Amino acid sequence: MKYIFTLLSIIYLFILMACAGQNKKQNEWQVLFDGTNTDQWRGAYMESMPAKGWKVENGELVVMPAAGGESVNGGDIITKQQFSDFELIVEFKLTEGANSGIKYFVTERQPRPQGSAIGLEFQILDDEKHPDAKMGKDGNRTISSLYDLITAKNKKPNPIGQWNTARLVSKGTHVEHWLNGTKVVEYERGSADFRKLVAESKYKTFEGFGESPRGHILLQDHGNQVFFRNIKIKVLN
Repeated sequence: MKYIFTLLSIIYLFILMACAGQNKKQNEWQVLFDGTNTDQWRGAYMESMPAKGWKVENGELVVMPAAGGESVNGGDIITKQQFSDFELIVEFKLTEGANSGIKYFVTERQPRPQGSAIGLEFQILDDEKHPDAKMGKDGNRTISSLYDLITAKNKKPNPIGQWNTARLVSKGTHVEHWLNGTKVVEYERGSADFRKLVAESKYKTFEGFGESPRGHILLQDHGNQVFFRNIKIKVLN
């Protein structure tokens, strides 16, 4: 009896250690780009990185210019992993007139849509020089906005050619966009307000848009030169 009690105690201890290890892992930052390789990424609808359109140089992940076309050069890249509850940090730097984006809850829908893969988007844009800033509704296509849905408020982007920090937080249905330390967007995925916005947007034909329980993180190739670095993600409990 004493032996059985001791054995059960040991098993219980191992279970506690395993749970503690899992919680620790969930609360640790996972590096998605360390400045040297793209091992955590592949092309959208591809098994590996695109053969052109992207390069790693000087510790930065660079989208190569291609006359501003949407996914006509290398195409978008996505994380090999999918995520649900997370905190994501991405540093980015724009060139003059550039357009790109950080998408999340990206699913590789079939049939494959034309242009960029579909997902919720933290807009990356030169608001002064790119015409997309004047399109959409009430500025909902400007930098750090939830693209074509919610306009970023109180944003303070750094000048073109300087680094900005995007922070995205997703917990359950609650999502936040942060730019350079300021919260600029906050919403609930799947809420009545959210679905109304989707119904009035370019995404209205995509059933269940933005409501997938998990998805890939995506960096967009919109044919303009944009730089990324220090990309990391934390899985939230």
